[in-house]
Amino acid sequence: MMIRSTLALVSLLAAAPAFAQAPEVPAAVQSPQVEQAIQAMYPTLVLIHVVMEEGEDGRMKKMRGSGSGAIISPEGHVLTNHHVAGRGTRFVCTLSTREEVDATLVGTDALSDLAVIKLDLATRRLKDQPLPVAKFGDSDKLRVGDAVLAMGSPGGLSQSITRGIVANREMIVPRNQIAMTLDGEKVGELVRWIGHDAIIFPGNSGGPLVNLAGEIIGVNEVGIASLGGAIPSNLAKEVAAQLIAKGTVVRSWIGIEAQPLLRAMGDAKGALVSTVFKDSPADKVGIKAGDFITEYNGTALPDCHAPEDIPIFNALVLNTAPGTKVTLKGIRAGQPQTWELTTLQRDPSLAKEAELTGWGLTVRNLTTVSALDRRRETTKGVLVHTVKGGGPTAESKPPLLADDIITGAGGKPIDSVEALRAFTQEFTKDATAPRPLLVSFDRGREKLVTVVKVGPEPEPKKPQLAEKPWFGGTTQVITADLAEALGIAGKKGVRVTATAPGSPSAAGGVKEGDLFLKLDGRVINASRPEDSEVFPELIRAYPVGSTVELEGLRDGQPLKLSVSLGKRPQDENELPEYKDDRFEFTARDLSVSRRVSAALAEGVNGVTVEKVTANGWAALGGLVSGDVLLRVNDTEIDSVATLKTLLSGFRESKPRSVILFVQRGTRTAFIEIEPRW
Repeated sequence: MMIRSTLALVSLLAAAPAFAQAPEVPAAVQSPQVEQAIQAMYPTLVLIHVVMEEGEDGRMKKMRGSGSGAIISPEGHVLTNHHVAGRGTRFVCTLSTREEVDATLVGTDALSDLAVIKLDLATRRLKDQPLPVAKFGDSDKLRVGDAVLAMGSPGGLSQSITRGIVANREMIVPRNQIAMTLDGEKVGELVRWIGHDAIIFPGNSGGPLVNLAGEIIGVNEVGIASLGGAIPSNLAKEVAAQLIAKGTVVRSWIGIEAQPLLRAMGDAKGALVSTVFKDSPADKVGIKAGDFITEYNGTALPDCHAPEDIPIFNALVLNTAPGTKVTLKGIRAGQPQTWELTTLQRDPSLAKEAELTGWGLTVRNLTTVSALDRRRETTKGVLVHTVKGGGPTAESKPPLLADDIITGAGGKPIDSVEALRAFTQEFTKDATAPRPLLVSFDRGREKLVTVVKVGPEPEPKKPQLAEKPWFGGTTQVITADLAEALGIAGKKGVRVTATAPGSPSAAGGVKEGDLFLKLDGRVINASRPEDSEVFPELIRAYPVGSTVELEGLRDGQPLKLSVSLGKRPQDENELPEYKDDRFEFTARDLSVSRRVSAALAEGVNGVTVEKVTANGWAALGGLVSGDVLLRVNDTEIDSVATLKTLLSGFRESKPRSVILFVQRGTRTAFIEIEPRW
């Protein structure tokens, strides 16, 4: 079975109208209750445009997406999904007034798939208008068959509303099917969705499910088969309050995983303990896999014959304050058992990725659970997440692989990503090329070492081509057919097709369409298409600075010109280039041929964009290979040296955005890049 997430991931988001007020619908189409609910909730809807990052192939891959949310405080807090905003680095929200407002991430919780962002009210266009604020309803009062409205922004296009009924108040992923996992957290461990048939599509994620009183009674998250799934509002309200207050949700952990009872267990009671983590609070008091938990700190558990019952037990544990002494009651081999333990604060299952550019890696810190999953005694070390193919780490022997754990570098222990980053910065300080570094790492039970060459990429050494003369014009062969059509049947030579501005040919008065039949009194022996190199070869035989005499015709009249051959300009691959790892694109000084093809006006300078890294900041802004970069903000770019100085300076000033002015074919465009500093 496939679970359909309702986040819209798109490469190009269409600009869509938002509305200053709820849409007008004829009274005959809807009941007064529905109209009242729409008027109450619709103005609070928010379309969220987000730039997010995810570790892939040894780097943090950037993506654009869109989702939905609702304003839940006068200060501008917006409730949405973790899978919409949790990985976000840039947020722009469209309100129902058509205003575009910047926002920042306040906090996120992968386990419940909820997040809160906050509107930057200083960026509002209509600052004098108070924000509409949504109200929460009581999701425990919902009944199967109740009418509900799903509101949001499907496909990132516009705010919208669909209508349906509650189909299931305790919907979960069917047994033995694919679980919904976000950043290592199984959302179904805690959330039992409100199933409903109000149509939702990608982009509805984070949008409110609304009752006829105009209150949030759920947060839309998934689509399963033909039903939508919403996180109950009572859970969402509690999580949102913690995120606003603390930026995170604090939960307890006792080191147990439970599962539903097996059919063969008949009339057994409680939740079946399937896993007890080593050295956890549960392990230390003797709880074992196969025990039944029937009571948690005075609250009796349901007989967990169905998967829908397990989140009840999980919620009891998770909602306990860390450091609380609790009593569990249960059964082992038919005998009653009592255990007393003190809960610990629950770490995330997985820490967030970080990029180590000089290594070609994305890495994570170890958490309690990720360390236990790897049978490690502590959380010390750095977990390798992804490796860049052909990068420094992949080229080491043996190469580091995903799931390896770096424990040391240069003979020093490495406990965390922060420690490895600090060590790398010191190790590569003042380096101009990669340096070999001894790295210790664990792979399962093996303790291995390797040598990784870490540091900046050396400047490529470009071979200098031999000095050759430059004519500065292109030609085509005068074939027999062409000679006859031009009225010079039987003649041989070349026809000028283009001259480069500022070239020797242009200085000598050569024009497009000129016919050259002789060079220094000798016939130019070119009359077949395969003779295209005859004239260039004749020119290359002269030393730089020579003056050549060209004889021929212009508009049917005899022509004689003298051209002083200059020094051949550098080929494109000889010109300086600059690769910026922060903005993730490579540029090169303009070659003469590129300047001609771009038809740049006299005095206009720029650099050629050679390569744009896929899913990088520049690519996300819309820069493409072949663009001619003319300006950055208000500074004209005359060389890659100027570009390097400017972009490097941004690492200190950290601007919110950088504007590139480029020429692309016959058009020019402004491109906005918003990197995460």
